[in-house]
Amino acid sequence: MADSEHSSSDETSEDFREESSKETKIDISEDEEKLIIRMFNLVGERWSLIAGRIPGRTAAEIEKYWNTRYSTSE
Repeated sequence: MADSEHSSSDETSEDFREESSKETKIDISEDEEKLIIRMFNLVGERWSLIAGRIPGRTAAEIEKYWNTRYSTSE
């Protein structure tokens, strides 16, 4: 029984590492991307308003995605 508890703990640590790596890259579907672009053109950088139109997305995720994908450095 102790062995199964130990392996469960290892799996939890592994899951945490996977979630941490997912934070660096946000997977956005093509439909979500089109909606983000359309909404950005309508409302600008109002990330919470845009995120409200995409179930399961936060304003921070949308902003991070936009800045990594469409941000221009001068």
